[in-house]
Amino acid sequence: MKAYTEYLTFNTQRRRDLIRITDTVKEAVKKSGVKEGLCLVSAMHLTAAVIIQDDEEGLHEDIWEWLERLAPFKPNYKHHRTGEDNGDAHLKNLLVHLQVVLPITNGQLDLGPWQEIFYAEFDGQRPKRVIIKIIGD
Repeated sequence: MKAYTEYLTFNTQRRRDLIRITDTVKEAVKKSGVKEGLCLVSAMHLTAAVIIQDDEEGLHEDIWEWLERLAPFKPNYKHHRTGEDNGDAHLKNLLVHLQVVLPITNGQLDLGPWQEIFYAEFDGQRPKRVIIKIIGD
């Protein structure tokens, strides 16, 4: 079995951002040499996430509105007693999850026709990492 690891670093200019990383992950799969296996893509911070979604701007706006309704930015989270102001970002992470696991078939990511991989940032403006871990034959 082969194993391959790659790290990505993001430092967004905005507090909240959605960055398409599909091509970067596909390139990592190619570099790995794995023909049949799995690819884990995981945010290494609790105020960010990796998601699979359609790359359509209206849907992206809907996602942000939905997340804001469920976990709004507000000053009175108990987490803020620590001096942080990102309680909402932690809750948004819980809603969309930290990571995705994708199949590799015939040396390529086996994505559906509209599936794209995104790094979702909920508390940006500082460096954060994503790990790509590929295992298989």
